[in-house]
Amino acid sequence: MDKLFSILTTLLLLPLLSASSWAYSEEQSSFVLGEKRVKKPVYETQSHFRFFWHDIVSGPSPTSVRVAQAPSEKNSTTFFGTIVMIDDPLTVGPELSTELVGRAQGFYAFSGKDSFGLLMAMTFVFTQGEYTNSTVVVMGRDDIFSEVREMAVVGGSGPFRHATGYAQARTHSHDNNTHDAIVQYDVFVTHS
Repeated sequence: MDKLFSILTTLLLLPLLSASSWAYSEEQSSFVLGEKRVKKPVYETQSHFRFFWHDIVSGPSPTSVRVAQAPSEKNSTTFFGTIVMIDDPLTVGPELSTELVGRAQGFYAFSGKDSFGLLMAMTFVFTQGEYTNSTVVVMGRDDIFSEVREMAVVGGSGPFRHATGYAQARTHSHDNNTHDAIVQYDVFVTHS
């Protein structure tokens, strides 16, 4: 008799449990329009790029322009709240006269109240070689006084669609009078 009761209870409760879990999953995923499992490629490409980023603030044709600043910025020792738009050249060597391989387009914002920290949000747009018109998107914190800074590769376009990885920045030179800077970037990208 106990066995029969146990079987009947299970048969009666099973549909109720299934219905409640189905309702829960419908409620949780009401914004999901579709999902499918995708088999990832067995092999992915890992690329390492090295180029030099020229942040030109001075002169008649700057590539880095302040577009916003907080009212309190004049009292800040870290320029907190300042936003700078960039369209910086990327070259093979540290001299601006070396081969141009792309541009860094985006912005950086002074995001540290008590220390010099930049929020970097930029797209490396390649203009030479097999990756012409492809992009790699980088975002992260740049602690400008650290020897090596690391930021995340968060995507890209062309062969870098769904890219992941990281970028390491090292200051090559900084002019204390003009504030022009040259930064070496090593970008490690995993892509299909």
